[in-house]
Amino acid sequence: MTAAASLIRSGKQHGFTYVSVVILVAIIGLVGATSLRLGTTMQRVAAEQALLDIGMEYSSALASYAAATPEGQPNYPKSFAELLKDPRFPQLRRHLRRVYVDPMTGKAEWGLVKANENGGILAIYSLSKAAPIKIGNFPPRFVAFEGKTSLADWKFSGEGVQIMGAKGADGQQPGQQPGQPAKPGSGMQPGSPMTGVTGTQPDGLNGTQPGSKPGTPQEPPQPAEPPEPRQEPPQEPPQEPPQEPPQEPQEPPPEQSGDQPQEEPPPPPPRR
Repeated sequence: MTAAASLIRSGKQHGFTYVSVVILVAIIGLVGATSLRLGTTMQRVAAEQALLDIGMEYSSALASYAAATPEGQPNYPKSFAELLKDPRFPQLRRHLRRVYVDPMTGKAEWGLVKANENGGILAIYSLSKAAPIKIGNFPPRFVAFEGKTSLADWKFSGEGVQIMGAKGADGQQPGQQPGQPAKPGSGMQPGSPMTGVTGTQPDGLNGTQPGSKPGTPQEPPQPAEPPEPRQEPPQEPPQEPPQEPPQEPQEPPPEQSGDQPQEEPPPPPPRR
């Protein structure tokens, strides 16, 4: 009976140990799968952010190419090579440093949006059809990407990108209609103060006097006459107070000494 009981106890212990090992392996596998999934998600988020950064480079390059267009030249490049070296200028001019690799596909191949088969590149996009993780909180330039269900819907174009110190895409001034000649003097001159939104200078700062007509010669300002000295009325001498006559000193009354005889009063009259 003792040997049988020992065998039963040892069998129960081995069964408990086996169950503990299975639970431990399951926990390790679950933690590993979660970490792998989290790592994959983080890599995907980083790849989408890299796609936005590269798309911003292409967008700025397309806008720079359009802003530098000479008169009579196309506004959009036909290939990436024209962004690397602009053929419209005799000297070397670059709008893009290099052709970037799509971080979603790992290839330097991009989808191109063109007006027609032989037209220039209007926009680029990734060839990945995956659904994006980022669906909101985009930069102001890419607000249109919110709510898109595919990365291929992220179209990076040069529209809405402002190049500092450059005119419009065809050399026009801001607000000028296509085909309309530029107005002389309509542009804002550096350092001139603005009045409202028209960019004109206030009177007195653009070389004309207030109320004078344009083109009339200016008269030199006449020197102001010095003011006449103010004559002050003569001052009267101060009046002296009237002088009082000096008072004569009073003689003190003579002192009566004890040696002098005193006068006796007169006798009374006799009675009748």
